[in-house]
Amino acid sequence: MDPVRALQHALYRAAKADPGRRFHALGDKVHRRDVLERAWEDVRRNGGAAGIDRITIADVEEYGVSRLLDEVTEALKEGRWRPLPARRVFIPKPGSSERRPLSIPSVADRVVQAAVKIVLEPIFEADMLACSFGFRPRRATHDALQVLIDESWRGRRWVVETDIANCLDACSYCVLSDCHGWNSPSWGVGGSMRSPFRRPVRT
Repeated sequence: MDPVRALQHALYRAAKADPGRRFHALGDKVHRRDVLERAWEDVRRNGGAAGIDRITIADVEEYGVSRLLDEVTEALKEGRWRPLPARRVFIPKPGSSERRPLSIPSVADRVVQAAVKIVLEPIFEADMLACSFGFRPRRATHDALQVLIDESWRGRRWVVETDIANCLDACSYCVLSDCHGWNSPSWGVGGSMRSPFRRPVRT
């Protein structure tokens, strides 16, 4: 097993064994070189547009991936990393004439976000219920649909759909921004998670 997967498995097992455990000092895991390299690969594979600094993935590759990761590592270790404002664009909303806002972080910020996700996701996963499918690894909408089909064959006849309107708009405050401040109060991983919800947005 590669070291990053081993780290995730260790975090998952620890969280699963003790649901009330508070995870401290996760920062050293976020700025581990292998974690940041995996985060870069995730960002590069996902592609995406440039952020407010107009630096693209191709620009980073020309600049030097190792050079960027060195700078990110140093900034994280020294507590100097601060996300840039996200670039706000508006894209068509499927099935509607409306447009929805989309905030695009810089490439470097996306690498840090991906690294935080690598470290925190297994801790979240340990608390998730089997009925939860949204934005989870190895789960998709088709899995949720299959559950509905299975339940309908068992005689279920009602489906309730709810939505939180404008949950992540700049003018609103989402309770998700405090997620796992509970589990990581000491280093500021909680602060890093809150940053995407609170930072400025520029068009």
